[in-house]
Amino acid sequence: MIGVFGMAEPLPDAKRHPTMRDRRGQARGVRDGMPVVQRAGCTLHYWIEGSGPPLVLASGLGGTAEWWAPQAEAYARRFTLLRFDQRGTGASSRVPVASVEEMAADLVAILDHAGIGRARMLGHSTGGAIGIAMALDHPQRLSSLVVYASTTHGDAYRRRVFALRKLLHAQGGVAAYAQYTSLLLYPPYWINAHDGRLAAMEAAAGAGLGSAEVQGSRLDAILRFDRRAEFGRIGIPVRVVCADDDILTPRYFSEEFARLIPGAEAVFVPRGGHALSRTEPALFDDAVLPFLEADA
Repeated sequence: MIGVFGMAEPLPDAKRHPTMRDRRGQARGVRDGMPVVQRAGCTLHYWIEGSGPPLVLASGLGGTAEWWAPQAEAYARRFTLLRFDQRGTGASSRVPVASVEEMAADLVAILDHAGIGRARMLGHSTGGAIGIAMALDHPQRLSSLVVYASTTHGDAYRRRVFALRKLLHAQGGVAAYAQYTSLLLYPPYWINAHDGRLAAMEAAAGAGLGSAEVQGSRLDAILRFDRRAEFGRIGIPVRVVCADDDILTPRYFSEEFARLIPGAEAVFVPRGGHALSRTEPALFDDAVLPFLEADA
């Protein structure tokens, strides 16, 4: 059983406004109206919205804040949301990624810049791995974590899937990569019902990608990530969420998270694929919101 939940601890108000202007009227750490952080050769863009205790939303391999658009308005009524474009994606610098741990360090820099000392975190896929790295390497920064449709390590199945993704991106271009990604994200019943929307969704997703080299580095980073031997050190409340028909991060990974992380809870949803938060948003909200709101 999970014990008493931790309290989100923002830094003092004087440090919570990265866009405050200095006496010359110039905004510090802002570009095109968005807060930015410079770290390790990368400009990182993030967004703050809503009110309430802080909640970090971390996306999957696509890496952009836009992934959470369907949840943002409703969640912002409950939490102060921090969404960000990961290294190599979106408005952030399209530079290669060395490791999941590097992306976790990026998030720490963003939290520092935003003046957030401690937060809940909801991470999808690669974002879930970033959350695990945060819980292990920066445990004081998270009060609870939802690992949504993620993986404990790169196995033979995932290496084959990712090898094909890299080949499609390198030889077929962004459009081919995005089309294949749709087949991995969305289950057949949802594609059949929303086929007319997919072309626009794929174009938007493709626009957020880096080059084949950059996106390949992101794929390689998540395949290399394997901290299973350390999961016993995780001391914050963790809930694992996955759909039974997820073919990109199959259920057995979530079962392993729940088995190896002390006190972790697992919630499995019958259908929704890898994009559960988009295909079955009501079921997703039921799986994550009570847990996140209990962290008080």
